[in-house]
Amino acid sequence: MVSVFSLWLPILVSGVLVFVASSVIHMVLNYHRHDYRALPDEDGVMDALRGFDIPGGTYSVPHAASREVLMSEAFQAKVKRGPVAFMTVLPAGRPLMRSSQLVQWFVYCLVVSLLAAYVTGLGLGPGAEYMSVFKIASTAAVMGYALAHAQDAIWTFQGWPATARSMFDGVVYGLLTGGAFGWLWP
Repeated sequence: MVSVFSLWLPILVSGVLVFVASSVIHMVLNYHRHDYRALPDEDGVMDALRGFDIPGGTYSVPHAASREVLMSEAFQAKVKRGPVAFMTVLPAGRPLMRSSQLVQWFVYCLVVSLLAAYVTGLGLGPGAEYMSVFKIASTAAVMGYALAHAQDAIWTFQGWPATARSMFDGVVYGLLTGGAFGWLWP
């Protein structure tokens, strides 16, 4: 068994590697550019929504506040009439990318690495072979980075191609994490 505290270096290095890799994926490789599609008459849709002064948040249309509403004929008629949408609304003027999001992403990377360290440290002792460390740490990290994306496709109808791209990213991040742990294992 290896203490999480003794794994501070692989936790930090793997967090940095994942942060850099995600930057390269999103800013250089750009294969996520088709994850979101444009609405027809985008300006018209924005003008229409602007008139409602919707506060920032996550919304569903139509919205069922209870199971009774969900099962009602009136709600079912709204669904049948359409459109049905899940949307996130940002406050007007808020930039799509802020430094606080990058900080939150880096903290998330460190948390996934911390959990990978915990799981790997439970199963292996000091001096463990690279591949043993790599297998456990990368598996734990892939679970942290990749698996939750499937929920978006299942429950909010995000397209499976976009989901698969995000899950692929998670596998890359997991492999980088496993590599850092294998390299820096005490």
